[in-house]
Amino acid sequence: MTPEFPWLTAIIAFPLIAALAIPVLPDTDGKNVRLYALSTGILEFCLIIYTFATRYDFNNSSLQLVENYSWVPQLGLNWSVGVDGLSMPLVVLTGFVTTLATFAAWNIQIKPRLFYSLMLVMYSAQIAVFLAQDLLMFFMLWELELVPVYLIISIWGGAQRFYAATKFILYTALASIFILVAALALAFYGDTATFNITALGLKDYPIELELLAYAGFLIAFGVKLPIFPFHTWLPDAHGEAPAPGSMILAGVLLKMGGYALIRLNAEMLPHAHVYFAPVLAVLGVVNIIYGALAAFSQDNLKRRLAYSSISHMGFVLIGISSFTALGINGAMLQMISHGLIAAALFFLSGVIYERTHTLSMDKMGGIAKSMPTTFALFTFASMASLALPGMSGFVGELTIFLGLTTSDVYSSGFKIIIVFLSAVGLLITPIYLLSMLRRVFFGQKLESNLEVLGDAKPRELSIAFCLLIPIIGIGLYPKIATQTYDSTTVAVAAHLRAALPTVAQVKDYSLYARSPDWQSQTAIVSPTIPRKLVSIVP
Repeated sequence: MTPEFPWLTAIIAFPLIAALAIPVLPDTDGKNVRLYALSTGILEFCLIIYTFATRYDFNNSSLQLVENYSWVPQLGLNWSVGVDGLSMPLVVLTGFVTTLATFAAWNIQIKPRLFYSLMLVMYSAQIAVFLAQDLLMFFMLWELELVPVYLIISIWGGAQRFYAATKFILYTALASIFILVAALALAFYGDTATFNITALGLKDYPIELELLAYAGFLIAFGVKLPIFPFHTWLPDAHGEAPAPGSMILAGVLLKMGGYALIRLNAEMLPHAHVYFAPVLAVLGVVNIIYGALAAFSQDNLKRRLAYSSISHMGFVLIGISSFTALGINGAMLQMISHGLIAAALFFLSGVIYERTHTLSMDKMGGIAKSMPTTFALFTFASMASLALPGMSGFVGELTIFLGLTTSDVYSSGFKIIIVFLSAVGLLITPIYLLSMLRRVFFGQKLESNLEVLGDAKPRELSIAFCLLIPIIGIGLYPKIATQTYDSTTVAVAAHLRAALPTVAQVKDYSLYARSPDWQSQTAIVSPTIPRKLVSIVP
């Protein structure tokens, strides 16, 4: 039922409408434009908080504030939006990070009108992706949010900005074709044609079609997450993007891939998820170890942080594959946590770049004495990234591990291998992060003018503290975040477990850990999942 006032549509439309006024806004030096854009971002974030604080029920796992309007009836396209525990916290994260990124862009001098217009358009498009409940509408918005990112990198990026921007748009736009193809195949299967995500999830598809659609979505969302080997665009994009662009890339855009994997792959195609879940777990381990190892070889500060993001997104894949509410809960918490931590690290790397005019760590040695506050903030964010206890990164990764280890779907051997290899990645992470801190802030001074560098200014301090305070808050009291999606993750896990194949007796009991009643053990029978990977022990 459509509510009396279209709150979600208002949240989506407000930044977009505000962006239309920027070209005619009286301004000579860019000051009015940046104040206007920042004010719009703050008002939008306040609107988001007010809407969810007063009209969203945390204990309701179903879609809320649903709005349905006929948009292009000839194409069967409807404006359909709704919010639940999967989308609500990510909408809040989007509003928070994008508003701070707008504030971080205070010193933009080149084409400020265009820059801030793109920021507000991207603000709307990102939120709309998380709220869309029509698959064709989802695809269009997914494509729309690529354009501002491409322009921001190509106009305000570094020396190799055109290469990085072109690589970004080619990877992400071409991968998006798989979304359209899979959406059309699912929509027109059966007697009725629909793009409504809820209705599509209720259709009874042949397993072959479901597997093909799942694979198509996995490629598209795997590029955005990103999943190895579709990740190569990310280090280039981060290496050349301005700091505000990197904040949004790491803080919001990567989370779209994780969100879509839960919303469309797992929730809409649960039977195919049973077949692909072990693959996701393995890909997650590859991401964790590969990203951590690749970070070692990077001299560019932002490229090292980019590979760190690739590594941390591997935990999201493991959480999604766990078949437990705790694991999916951890995947959500990891996305929120990483969004805050990565945004802080990329913002502070931008602060350093503005002083040193380089991203090469070998040319930054010895700046801790001239930038002590920046050093302290960067160290704090790095400790959060390596999952120091008491910070949000630790809670997210621990929850994912607990979700996987308590899952009764996988055999003990498979779980031990996944956890052990993931732990190897955890051991590598502090090594490359501490090495980064040493090379950037300590060591021999290579530039004579480093002593005159200015430390973080009040504006920069306020942005950093806005990101770091929730990191420690979630780390000490995770319920701040988890209460927003607990009921939904429980429902998603139950939905996935209901799709598990029929439990049948297994003759080869040597495949499973023997309990006292081992003779009554059963296992999931699936033609494509090796029996050694899956088991249910009553």
